[in-house]
Amino acid sequence: MKLSCLILVGGLMLSSIADSRLIAETPVADAPANWSSRTLKVHDDWLTALAFSADGKHLFTASSDDTVKLSAVETGKAKTLFRAAGKGVTSIALSPDGKHIAAGTWDRFVTIRAIDTGNEVAFLRGHAENITALAYSPDGKRIATGSGDDTVIIWDTTTGKKLHTLQYSNEYDITCVAFSPDSKFVVSGDGEGTLKVWYAATGAELMTLTGHETTATAIAFSPDGKHIASASRDQTVRLWNADTGAEIATLRGHTDDVTALTYSRDGNTLISGSEDRTVKIWNAKTGNLLTTLPPHAAIITAVAISADGTHIAAGSKEIVTIWKRGGGDGKGRSTDLYNR
Repeated sequence: MKLSCLILVGGLMLSSIADSRLIAETPVADAPANWSSRTLKVHDDWLTALAFSADGKHLFTASSDDTVKLSAVETGKAKTLFRAAGKGVTSIALSPDGKHIAAGTWDRFVTIRAIDTGNEVAFLRGHAENITALAYSPDGKRIATGSGDDTVIIWDTTTGKKLHTLQYSNEYDITCVAFSPDSKFVVSGDGEGTLKVWYAATGAELMTLTGHETTATAIAFSPDGKHIASASRDQTVRLWNADTGAEIATLRGHTDDVTALTYSRDGNTLISGSEDRTVKIWNAKTGNLLTTLPPHAAIITAVAISADGTHIAAGSKEIVTIWKRGGGDGKGRSTDLYNR
């Protein structure tokens, strides 16, 4: 994907800021009440991954342009944290202590960098194909990586050594990985739409979840560990019982592939992004659609939500749009809109 464009929303407050360009900052006419957006041109190629800092003040972005950048949420000021030299960055994950960021690349390796300096502290190589997904365990002891070589590898973050290689029996790429909140389990999805849950300590397979009709694109455990949410190119988000593997809900509303998914910290909300160019906000407890943010300029490739629930970021081409909502209580819990 080597396309590029420049988007103007409303045409207000145009300016150039460091490594990014603030394209527009204005309330959007057809946005839900109490939402406004800031649109930044951060990268020179497709944006592939997003992550908010723990305090919600900064946004980490990764791109096919081979860079990972750090942007201030309130001002839009950005800097290049590092260049991975790996034919494009495919995925990022922050360490639980907030000191390190791991980046997976098309060139089959993971680089772990110190956030304060951008210096490399570890280099992981072991996959035979590109890295497609990665996740830190919440206890910080392990990293799980998925690859186009049909495997998931679990790594020791202290030594950088491979602990386990998890092998699918089919020939589909691994497309997404996530750890359970207690770090005991890893869940992965593949190009066929099959989800598998594994024991993180041993690499043994616990169960297989089936229901998606095609590629699983994103996956996440709920913060309480009771549910697994998965997104797919079958245009659905599905919720699963994490203990039994039973499908408990199918969320329909997107009109094209669902490409990105994340839970709010309190577990009350799911955010999904799609090739239909929209971001949808769901009640994670009931499956009800709460609101749809106005269409972006192109397909959504990544989404993230701040810890206090007041900001949502969506990646689309080389653009990141940061949506701001008032009413967060500042304690990591979201309020009215999220808890209907």
